[in-house]
Amino acid sequence: MIRVKDLEASLFFYTGLLGMRLLRKTDYPSGKFTLAFVGYGPESAQAVIELTHNWGLEEPYDIGTGFGHLAIGVPDLAASCARLKDAGAPIPRPPGPMAHGGANIAFIVDPDGYKVELIERR
Repeated sequence: MIRVKDLEASLFFYTGLLGMRLLRKTDYPSGKFTLAFVGYGPESAQAVIELTHNWGLEEPYDIGTGFGHLAIGVPDLAASCARLKDAGAPIPRPPGPMAHGGANIAFIVDPDGYKVELIERR
């Protein structure tokens, strides 16, 4: 679960840019929050991300020191990064090999500042 300030911007990032599907979204008026679940497949078979939007939040969340990043496998890292860059997604770490060998990776940043690592699947 990650907390998001602007649910619509986050849904666009995860569904529109990263190709996930909105699996379900529920408003909880008595608690003043909305839960939205996004993923590449059904919750019964795939990992999903829970986006929690607390209504009326004015300031962005402090991401803290415990969270590292989400990681998503992509078939063509260069093409994925080019498409994301064209759509305005920040790419602080452009595509390339890991520093100590291994997979080709890149990092992008979602609307709330959460890092998402893209790993090229071989």
